[in-house]
Amino acid sequence: MITKEIKVKTILSASKIYDWVINPYVGCQHGCSYCYARFMKRFTGHKEPWGEFVDVKINAADLLYGEIRKKKRGRVWVSGVCDPYQPLEARYKLTRQCLEILAQNNWPVTIQTRSPLVLRDIDILKEMQDLEAGLSVTTADDAIRKIFEPNAPPISDRINALDELHKAGIKTYAMVAPMLPGAEKLADLFKGKIDYLLLDRMNYHYADWVYRKYGLEDKLTDDFFQQTSKKLSKKLAMNIGEEEQPCPK
Repeated sequence: MITKEIKVKTILSASKIYDWVINPYVGCQHGCSYCYARFMKRFTGHKEPWGEFVDVKINAADLLYGEIRKKKRGRVWVSGVCDPYQPLEARYKLTRQCLEILAQNNWPVTIQTRSPLVLRDIDILKEMQDLEAGLSVTTADDAIRKIFEPNAPPISDRINALDELHKAGIKTYAMVAPMLPGAEKLADLFKGKIDYLLLDRMNYHYADWVYRKYGLEDKLTDDFFQQTSKKLSKKLAMNIGEEEQPCPK
């Protein structure tokens, strides 16, 4: 893993998903095989494979402190093209510092992560008036997780994080993004732990080779997505939204 500390010119960026997005890091240690965010390499100049580099925006909190006073208040996505709680966050605490500033200024926030490290900041999250905290959970089968996202936290740890957040009175959601084999068994794991669920069909093809290697091509079909969505919707008895991540061209 190549880690580099950098200073950037801005941290609060306009987003096509929410009003704003904060990405405290460039790159992601999780390095999931399907991740759409690898398109960032086109702009950053990194030659290393996705998942093997991270740039740490060490001035993120200082920038946010100034920018939040100049820009129009809106919902902030933490984060869009990196995991805000990837392992390096335990050391640098950039996400925590940014959340503290957002909380002090009463900005609405949506957190999206795969990591139970989010529980470290539960003291801040409980004090935020307009917060949604979500865990991306792609499958109920940890063997499948190891195939597609071997460097990401185990499924059981993510489910436990959702449970702890929900018990703390925080609005929680799960995002099945993308919907991997074994996702149809997630309903029982989610019960009583989330307020809503988002599903994401595979509209990008970085991991197609993984499906082919393990004979899972049928799990790339519209039929798999539709049938699994119906199963989850019926078992959870809640409204389910479909959230498509941007498809890099």
